[in-house]
Amino acid sequence: MVTFPSVPVGRELHAPNRFEMFLEDVEVAGEIPPEINGVFYQVGPDRKYPPRCPEPVPFNGDGVVQALRFDHGRVDFSRKYVQTPRLNREREAGEALYGGYRLPHQDSETVKNTNRGVANTNVLIHNGRLLALKEDSPPIAMDPITLETLGEWDFGGDLDSPTFTAHPKKDPETGQMIAFGFGAKGLMTKDIAYYEISPEGKITHEVKFEAPYYSEMHDFGVTRDYAVFPIFPLIGDMHEMLSGQQHFGWDPKRDVYIGVLPRGGSAEDLRWFTAPNQFASHVMNAFNDGTRVSIDLPVANDVVFPFFPPYDGTPIDPAAAQAKLTRWTVDMSKKSDRLSDVKVLSNFQGAEFPRTDDRVQMSEYRHGWMLKLDGPVRNKFAHVDLDRGTTTEWEAEDPRTILQEPCFIPQSSSAEEGEGFLIQAATVSESRTDILLFDAQDISRGPLATLKIPVRLKPLYHTSWSDVAEIVPPADPATAIASSETATDAGPRR
Repeated sequence: MVTFPSVPVGRELHAPNRFEMFLEDVEVAGEIPPEINGVFYQVGPDRKYPPRCPEPVPFNGDGVVQALRFDHGRVDFSRKYVQTPRLNREREAGEALYGGYRLPHQDSETVKNTNRGVANTNVLIHNGRLLALKEDSPPIAMDPITLETLGEWDFGGDLDSPTFTAHPKKDPETGQMIAFGFGAKGLMTKDIAYYEISPEGKITHEVKFEAPYYSEMHDFGVTRDYAVFPIFPLIGDMHEMLSGQQHFGWDPKRDVYIGVLPRGGSAEDLRWFTAPNQFASHVMNAFNDGTRVSIDLPVANDVVFPFFPPYDGTPIDPAAAQAKLTRWTVDMSKKSDRLSDVKVLSNFQGAEFPRTDDRVQMSEYRHGWMLKLDGPVRNKFAHVDLDRGTTTEWEAEDPRTILQEPCFIPQSSSAEEGEGFLIQAATVSESRTDILLFDAQDISRGPLATLKIPVRLKPLYHTSWSDVAEIVPPADPATAIASSETATDAGPRR
């Protein structure tokens, strides 16, 4: 018998679904623009079994991928679990075997030193594979059409870090993927592995270096010439963790570091800049003008995650944890290593899940979109026009609505930046989930179309859009399986 505890991370609209589904010909209110042909992917946590230990952190559920397939006005919806080594072991046992988020000392002895990854954070297509990503483990490859799990993917045996970021960046000009792994030599190590990956899925360049301290490096920025690594003091401490604390804890006194590495460079080319104590989780975009390197991200003056408070019990200030989209600029040609060029780009408070038109990633840009996080409330999002200096908001009528990460769909491959549509999921009630389609530059008009999923689907995390021309499965699906592991028999991972 399965019984889930009544805890905030698993109640009401956030309660686990625990099912897979296929819905043919989704009901639509309004008109789907005829230009939209492709797949909207979304991934997030959905626990199959009750947690083994008390779990205040919402990041630890089994990964489930949802796909909304648009075909000339018709839309089909599918939802499948990522068949990770972890989920397969727990299915065989009929119960949770792994402990809390990044707390391997809580794991059952039967799974000690095995892959704990849940593949629940981001999802994107590269070289014909749909990659389900979680930053504490290697990618899991899936078939982009059927959502069948193909296996753990180690880029032909070249991935030597046990971790891989959930936020790799795809170069829109070259098709190259830029990525990294933190904790690259094991649990709470300061080591970082940086990777440049060809459109064919081969690692072509690798750099190893150490961060100033171990922290949650959830996202980074990439420009035409540089990779930018913001290091925020959401730190890990082995003693604190083994004494009953969470894996991460906020340090309100430690400086921020910003590492800048030339693409194609070496560890000797890396330069560190410092900034006052602040917090950010995601990056909207980054670009450079010669040696001047800018990174745009929602920045707050306190940690946004209430489940990772300071280890010493210092209370979090909710008002200070309201982030604003901010631009940091450093100059690689200057001697100063202190961040001094800071510009707030929008006064939209509580900004999170920032997105752009992916075709202008790594370059100077005009349009961006982001959600508002205000405690448990998430019923508002915004469009920022950086050329005009304006911010336009849209708010759902029902305050209980949980909006999820927006995703941009270009009107055509040749359309100007920002010309197109915005798509996002909205968990509306105990019996309905909507998928909303907006004019990307006129969100205040409200949705052009609402796609109605007749069940509650728990809110998920990150999203991606792939045009129909991109959705071609690998010629040999078997090559998606990692050289040393499969999804059903994974070897040791820290």
